[in-house]
Amino acid sequence: MSRPPAEPARPSRTVVISPAPTANGDLHLGHIAGPFLAADVHTRYARSQGRDVALGTGFQDTSTFVVTTALRRGVRPEELVANSAAQIQSTLLAMGIGVDGYTGDDDRFTKWVVDFLGRLHAAGRLELRSVRFPYSERTGQFLVDGFASGGCPECLADGCAGLCESCGHLVAAGDLIDVKSTLDPDDPVTLREVDVLVFPVERYREQLREHFEAHVNGMRPHMAQAMARMLSQPLPDFPVTYPIQWGIPVPFAEVAGQVVNPNAEAMAWSMHCSTLAAQQRGGALTGEDELWLAGSGSEVVYFLGFDNIYPFAVAGPAMLLAFGGHYDLPTRYLTNEFYELDHQKFSTSRGHVVSGRDLVTEVPRDLIRFALAATSPEHQRTSFSRDALTRISETRLVGPWNRIADRVDTYVGSTFPVSARSRRAAARVSSRFAESYELAGFSLNRAAEAISDHLARLDRWQPTDAEAGDFCFEVAHLLRSAAPILIDLAADVLDTAEAATITPVALPRLTVEVGR
Repeated sequence: MSRPPAEPARPSRTVVISPAPTANGDLHLGHIAGPFLAADVHTRYARSQGRDVALGTGFQDTSTFVVTTALRRGVRPEELVANSAAQIQSTLLAMGIGVDGYTGDDDRFTKWVVDFLGRLHAAGRLELRSVRFPYSERTGQFLVDGFASGGCPECLADGCAGLCESCGHLVAAGDLIDVKSTLDPDDPVTLREVDVLVFPVERYREQLREHFEAHVNGMRPHMAQAMARMLSQPLPDFPVTYPIQWGIPVPFAEVAGQVVNPNAEAMAWSMHCSTLAAQQRGGALTGEDELWLAGSGSEVVYFLGFDNIYPFAVAGPAMLLAFGGHYDLPTRYLTNEFYELDHQKFSTSRGHVVSGRDLVTEVPRDLIRFALAATSPEHQRTSFSRDALTRISETRLVGPWNRIADRVDTYVGSTFPVSARSRRAAARVSSRFAESYELAGFSLNRAAEAISDHLARLDRWQPTDAEAGDFCFEVAHLLRSAAPILIDLAADVLDTAEAATITPVALPRLTVEVGR
């Protein structure tokens, strides 16, 4: 009789990473509803199960979008970075996103980026190529990434150079359709060739294809489809250096005066981010890449927007492969689509934006976290509106919870028995939430739905005196299951003991506005 296949061993630690947002403004609800809330919820759940998890993010100041935003606002890029970095960190804190490691632009990080790329350079893995870039005749500057806009040569969608937000492909600036300068659309643009260092990703395409085919369950369908499409055809060279001034200077003589392509920082940043997060949790690490070494026992999990898959799932892992088995490759990517505001893209430049840090001064953050979980753009674009926030919160959370809390209050001060039936029901509730919180089926939408469903069930329950213990026990158990989302409501009233009796405590009430 054959034995069933053994369950894969659980990693000794999990490193959760949300790629750093660009330091050209505060985080808006689109950022929170996408990768950040999801990463926080999974981390909180996994720790409640006794697992070793470190969560890291930070900010990126080397993107060309820092420069374009600063010019549009009439401030120095350095000033914009300093203000944005503080705002991003403040917003994460205000929304209850429990980040362990928050990366920045310090000397430790920039040295590690140069060291990481320097090792590839010394091993002959980077090559000098003549690459065509748009060129501004008026300013005498090459236009890369956020400096150049046009149509994507792969899917034809409008956007900037670097990465296509629609299809996820790498977009060479020189290949943009009807390319224009984003700084001045009327500026005459020509194409010029210049020598830059590139990483030949195509050499590693077959290994990448085999790796991701073996771990297709670690991706959501849209990413799996995009990865299959990308890896089914030759991959273009990935530029590692750019002929511009904003960014991390490179020490390579053949490209003197150039800087690191911000998207080429992805793996070095991920390593630095994970090390910083683990160190903040007391880990004694001796190197920036220790958690990534082959056989280290780490599972790296990315929560990221779909538009970020190329640097973190194609070019970055290919760089890891170039080290010849020195590193393990990431296997988990939880992507999200765009989250819109009133069915239009969030836009700081147009003032079409809602900051999480501002909203939390008006609405309790548990309500915001619940509403964002319920509408998180997991598989398609979804939209936020203040009316929807109020409606979802009042009907699915605030009203039912407050009525339930009123009922529990009538039993405070007494001790009641809990039946075996009720404990079995609570175990089924836990199982449903676990399916939404575990990585294999992670879904904020379904977790929020489970909260609503069980609140509605408990709200309908009119317990008899004999059922008082069961009712109060199942309320407490639901609150514990919802704790990764409803962090404030659950903070002080969780009863984790599943004993044969329960002594109910007074429960807090929810309001739709701060101070009410």
